[in-house]
Amino acid sequence: MLRNDPLEQWDRGHFIHPSTHLAQFARGEMPERIVTGGSGVYIEDREGTRLLDAFAGLYCVNIGYGRQEVAEAIAAQAKELAYYHSYVGHGTEASITLSKMIADRAPEGLNRVYYGLGGSDANETNVKLVWYYNNVLGRPEKKKIISRWRGYHGSGLMTGSLTGLALFHKQFDLPLPQVIHTEAPYYFRRPDAAMSEEEFSAHCAAELEALIEREGAETIAAFIGEPVLGTGGIVPPPAGYWEKIQAVLKKHDILLIADEVVTGFGRLGTMMGSTHCGIQPDIITIAKGLTSAYAPLSGSIISDKVWSVLEQGTDKFGAIGHGWTYSAHPIGAAAGVANLKLIDELGLVENAGTVGAYLNEKMAQALADHPNVGDVRGEGMLCAVELVEDKAGRAFFDPGKTVAAKAVAAMLKRGVIARAMPQGDIIGFAPPLCLAKDEADEIVRVTKEAVEETCSAL
Repeated sequence: MLRNDPLEQWDRGHFIHPSTHLAQFARGEMPERIVTGGSGVYIEDREGTRLLDAFAGLYCVNIGYGRQEVAEAIAAQAKELAYYHSYVGHGTEASITLSKMIADRAPEGLNRVYYGLGGSDANETNVKLVWYYNNVLGRPEKKKIISRWRGYHGSGLMTGSLTGLALFHKQFDLPLPQVIHTEAPYYFRRPDAAMSEEEFSAHCAAELEALIEREGAETIAAFIGEPVLGTGGIVPPPAGYWEKIQAVLKKHDILLIADEVVTGFGRLGTMMGSTHCGIQPDIITIAKGLTSAYAPLSGSIISDKVWSVLEQGTDKFGAIGHGWTYSAHPIGAAAGVANLKLIDELGLVENAGTVGAYLNEKMAQALADHPNVGDVRGEGMLCAVELVEDKAGRAFFDPGKTVAAKAVAAMLKRGVIARAMPQGDIIGFAPPLCLAKDEADEIVRVTKEAVEETCSAL
């Protein structure tokens, strides 16, 4: 289609895209897509191509595209008051209301919210507050943070360090020394195939205990983990995992940060993933589903236990020296209020549970017996298909073959967006929570066709 505007030229000449091969894109060796609209689970580009978005943007458009209720709330807030800061006790009706709505949806004992713009800055806030917490308690040496290999917690200096994926460390001089990593609860990739889920969970807890003993519990401030691993492969925890991990943390007086950027606000079929997984966190990280990405907003939900120490700190040291210009931005807060209301009104948490289970069941029925499908797994409205070279021996493809990326490209040609996950040939799915069963059927049909086409060509 001929265009009389230079938008595509400007894109390649001026716009730096994240997670992109910069040179190939700038040279025109990889495609671009300029997205112009969306409705429900579909997006449309300016060529008129309509695509079923089976990854909800980046796990984030929980309510689906084109919800006018949220757009109208954003517009109304912008007309009334586009911005005012939240420093030294200032607030807006939207930011105060949203804080109460979040507290009402959080697990018991988590009642205070600090706002940012994205999951990365929320986790930066969490680390700073954990360090402050231990300084107030007179424990200046208790500062290390334990994360997990394959965990994803952001792309900043500290949060990129917390992220346990090589792509986010390589050539960036990360991880920083305050961050240490322990084993991922990745049952399919367990070291001994004979292990049961409970045995593997005990193994993970033992590895964590050994790490703490090597480092010294007096030096470790917190453990951070996603209820279900997201970008590291969409991996539900094995049976007994969180119960065993929490027992170790409690024994050593180590705070628990539940990173719910992906799982918060319905994705697992419960309002919060911590509730679904039996986690009792000290801090919860939220973003994505908080506004369904209609406006940038993130948050740190702080437990009463941690809050009481923060209060002591400001009585002792004065006003806390942490803040973002856009914390609790009124437009983001208004989007959050409208979004959470819509999640309730449309019954999207329940739909995520029922249709998510349907999607996972149908995906397993379609692909579990394929000789190159090693694992089909998921939880709620999350699903993954892991491709392998040899199923019986759990032998993985050479990464250079980019098998999952080829399968995802084959899906795109058939009108469905999935994601090739990093560090493995894993096809990931995280559709909007409004997904219907017939749309789930379409995702499964296209995935099966694409996997068969890709694997037969190897």
